[in-house]
Amino acid sequence: MTDTLEVENLSHTYGSRRALDSVSLTVASGEVFGLLGPNGSGKTTLFKILSTLLRPTSGRVLILGHELATAAKAIRELLGVVFQHPGLDAKLTVRENLQHQGHLYGLAGKPLRHRIAELLERFGVSDRINERVEVLSGGLQRRVEIAKAMLHSPRVLLLDEPSSGLDVSARRQLRDALKTLAETENILVLLTTHLLDEAEACNRIGILDVGSLVALGTPEELKAQIGGDVVYIESTNGEALSPAIVQQFGVSPVLTDSHLRIECERGHEFVKDVVTAFPDEIQAARFGKPTLEDVFIKLTGNRFE
Repeated sequence: MTDTLEVENLSHTYGSRRALDSVSLTVASGEVFGLLGPNGSGKTTLFKILSTLLRPTSGRVLILGHELATAAKAIRELLGVVFQHPGLDAKLTVRENLQHQGHLYGLAGKPLRHRIAELLERFGVSDRINERVEVLSGGLQRRVEIAKAMLHSPRVLLLDEPSSGLDVSARRQLRDALKTLAETENILVLLTTHLLDEAEACNRIGILDVGSLVALGTPEELKAQIGGDVVYIESTNGEALSPAIVQQFGVSPVLTDSHLRIECERGHEFVKDVVTAFPDEIQAARFGKPTLEDVFIKLTGNRFE
């Protein structure tokens, strides 16, 4: 059995609308892989296909050596799935939620009790085992959801927008837990997200836009595609200012909303020079190192919404 998830030329259409367009990628066990994209990018469709809930229109999926088209049942036994919408019964305790899940997989008695205790300890919720889920914070509920998905010791963990609705601290704790899980148990973790900071914490990411995979690599590799700094200039008339900046400085501004975005070396010096040259046309200017949003803008010409 191979230790990879492979997607080859995967496409899916809903009527005349193409939700996925020839997507290909490979994810290895032991890494946390993020599918990053705005709403409508195809993340949810790809997630549904990988979790065996949707058959693709065309293409091929191999999960740990099993062909999705012919071995969906075998694949389901290897998967732990955490959906975006909560799957816990709020009126039951943490223990009761996990016990019922364990029974679905044929677990019972002492082995189930030990597995529940082990997972709740790992995710830092063992002290809440007898509390009803409805009294837990969103971050704690997410950790219980992941513990529930891990009860049957899956080889692949799929999570759809796992940080949705969580505050910054809870998101950070969740990211750390997933990274530790992938490294210590050699689990293949794949998550979808529209949060740039969540994608930054992944080992590798694939960026989706309107159904197409526009970038694939580590966050550092993708940001390295942008040389130097990124400058943002706010102006009331960016369309008129852009050609004037081109003529004077020889750079290539991109107009996004009310901002001009410019890639250049030594951004701090460029900001000073451009404000000096056009003091009446510029309302504000800032610079910084490239982000994943800058990568998205460079590849698609659109802001990451």
